[in-house]
Amino acid sequence: MPVALTRGVSRSIGRCELTHLARETIDVGLAVRQHHAYEACLESLGCRILPLPPEPDLPDAVFVEDTAVVLDETAVITRPGAESRRPETGRVAEALKSFRPLSFISDPGTLDGGDVLRIGRELFIGRSARSNPEGIRQMRLQLEPFGYSIREMPVKGCLHLKSAVTLVSEQTVLINADWLDARYFNGLEILEADPGEPYAANALLINGTAVYSQAYPATRRRLEKQGIPLAIVDVSELAKAEGAVTCCSIIFDTNGADP
Repeated sequence: MPVALTRGVSRSIGRCELTHLARETIDVGLAVRQHHAYEACLESLGCRILPLPPEPDLPDAVFVEDTAVVLDETAVITRPGAESRRPETGRVAEALKSFRPLSFISDPGTLDGGDVLRIGRELFIGRSARSNPEGIRQMRLQLEPFGYSIREMPVKGCLHLKSAVTLVSEQTVLINADWLDARYFNGLEILEADPGEPYAANALLINGTAVYSQAYPATRRRLEKQGIPLAIVDVSELAKAEGAVTCCSIIFDTNGADP
């Protein structure tokens, strides 16, 4: 059974880091309810939820994906590009050490998990405002013994690689081609998000079903036309903090560990 590591919504989420969006008032109560519904959705798709408590003084901590990249052999604890987010990694490392050997990205490297897309034994890593070349270099060195292939690519116009591209089936990526060159994914089926919905390329594939935000009806129709099974969630308040469906969990298999 896959595990979904999550973390509760902080009451301070209104003070979140923002890069590409104007600050809006976030309804914290609604954000909490949406997050609970998101967790219930993951559970319905076969995940066991491993919840961490909210971090009152870490506004972005609900976006737990950025703190670690969990692979079959190891968990890489990141060093987030936003300095205010670096204290988030400690509790995540503590939770993951029962499941995987840990390795760490260190200064001067920076890496956000949202910039890492795994497709089989290949990792696509975005060079963004949050993930620098040194962080990617360290990631490559740490994963070299396990035989992973790493492809580095520039990301423009958005926060993370997974803002621009995600996997929606084993052989299909959903992409905003204005933010990322689709040629990096030659050999895969390419499905472009609707041009009127630039943030619509974010989906979370779990057991053959793509968890997807209700905010993008035009792209949703494209996915449905392609026969992609969808589980629709409302993450509108989290989206005001530059969050999306991939950001709010770390999905991994237990590999027999079940603490």
